[in-house]
Amino acid sequence: MIKEKLCTTREASHALGIHEKDVIELANKNIIPHFKVAGEFLRFRKEDILRIKPAIKKKYNVPESKDRSLERIREFIYFNDFYLISLIIVIVLVWIIVRDLVASA
Repeated sequence: MIKEKLCTTREASHALGIHEKDVIELANKNIIPHFKVAGEFLRFRKEDILRIKPAIKKKYNVPESKDRSLERIREFIYFNDFYLISLIIVIVLVWIIVRDLVASA
């Protein structure tokens, strides 16, 4: 038996051309067929995404070719803000420690 690879929320959002938050909302409203893995994580069948794609494009006015670079950066920051802030704090603390060590030497 061949296991089917299910799409993540991020993969579904890229396939549909909409934000991940919109995919989550549509799944919660049962507009997009989905599965919940471990009772929490949303997964989607690729066939379901491709079948519903024309309706989603019409509803959200998604153009065929859209540069999503800025949108991907925003999503990255939105979903990884804790890690980015933690990294900045660690870098600042290391800089302070190194500066004090160099100044005392």
